[in-house]
Amino acid sequence: MAPARVTQDAVPLCARCDAVCCRLTVVVQPEDRIPAHLTTFTEAGLEVMARDEEGWCVAVDSAHMRCSIYDSRPAVCRRFVMSGPYCLDVRADHSDRTARRVPLRLY
Repeated sequence: MAPARVTQDAVPLCARCDAVCCRLTVVVQPEDRIPAHLTTFTEAGLEVMARDEEGWCVAVDSAHMRCSIYDSRPAVCRRFVMSGPYCLDVRADHSDRTARRVPLRLY
């Protein structure tokens, strides 16, 4: 049986999500004006939002599961609309990769 896929009819809520959007690489643009202590640089030299040891964006307030810099979040985060097509695709992809599968054992 194929894993359940999120559809536009089943609008997801962030409170019931693994918040995969908060674990994506977020490239910061100079006009975003994100404080330096919240960013880092990739090996390729791109400025990105820093992540904690579990891979979460450091701007996520884990106690309340929301962005601590929401009003001044990067432009790319502003374009990532909850329940939008990209959100649904990322959730479906995450669901596919983390779905429980029947292990195949060869003897």
